[in-house]
Amino acid sequence: WLVDHLDVKWMLAAGFFIWSVATAATGLAGSFTLLLAARLVLGLGESVVYPSYSKILARYFPEDQRGLANSIIITGFYAGPAFGLFFGGLLMGRYGWRSFFLVLGLLSLIWLLPWLQWMPRHGDEHAAAGNRRDKQTPGILEILKLRSAWGTCAALACVDYLSYFFLTWMPTYLVRGRNFSMDQMAAVMGAAYVLCALVAALCGWLSDRWIVSGATPTLVRKGFTSAGMAGAAVFVVPCVLAGPKLTTVMVVLVAASLGMCSSNVWAITQTLAGPRAAGRWTGIENFVGNLGGAVAPALTGFVLGRTGDYFWAFAITAVVSLLGALSWAFWIGRVEPVVWASQDRGGAITG
Repeated sequence: WLVDHLDVKWMLAAGFFIWSVATAATGLAGSFTLLLAARLVLGLGESVVYPSYSKILARYFPEDQRGLANSIIITGFYAGPAFGLFFGGLLMGRYGWRSFFLVLGLLSLIWLLPWLQWMPRHGDEHAAAGNRRDKQTPGILEILKLRSAWGTCAALACVDYLSYFFLTWMPTYLVRGRNFSMDQMAAVMGAAYVLCALVAALCGWLSDRWIVSGATPTLVRKGFTSAGMAGAAVFVVPCVLAGPKLTTVMVVLVAASLGMCSSNVWAITQTLAGPRAAGRWTGIENFVGNLGGAVAPALTGFVLGRTGDYFWAFAITAVVSLLGALSWAFWIGRVEPVVWASQDRGGAITG
């Protein structure tokens, strides 16, 4: 709601500032209560990013450039865990976790300098008029009337389930279930996230080239997202059944599939919502998606505790991934801008 009503470039800057300060404060927390408060404030700042991304990309990037633009953001999203797995443990082992959080938070503030220099400025002279129009942005109920809105929410919940499972439980499985050393696990998972980031960037670029050549956004965007989730569904169970060397290959292929899907996830939402509703639609979708992500580590732990076997946890992840592929392919309608009721009082809402 805020991103659709206020100046998005300042919303993103404010959210990043809050996130950075909260990260630094984590290293200074002297009790559980202060630590919890710092993490909650961090989440508050972090929540700004994807609605802001979608608003900016929907407003300033045409359809045939959104794949690459989104995939560059996703590349950074997956490069973060790769960096953390490669270097985070080493730095915390030498300097302690408090110093790591403090330095990370304070250094991150440097990002604000280039953002303030290069943030979008086109159309600033019409900002007041734009804000008045944004006050009539589609409401939550209007968005939730659309089949495609429910489809994007369900599909992202499946993507986030896979992503959170991969981040939280795959390292544990490699160490405890496969007897990898910590160094071996870090190398495999770090490499997997690097490949995930590279595949996301490549698929984002390829999707735009495909659209430029004449393919429809519906075929291209839904093709990459559904194929990526289907690939993850195929590769995740063999992580448990294969031998040690082949397990490493399967883990990397799951990461590549996740990158393939992620490259076009938000391009679909941005096209459907358009600049007027991109912030709010993304916020709703991100809320539902993170619920799916929150379920993944908890359900995996519950299943593992009940069965004592990793197989069923991986099988559930495969089923969720398959449901995600089906949601991208069939639940979401055509990937084209929705005609909102406030735009066309005499027409029907599409999507």
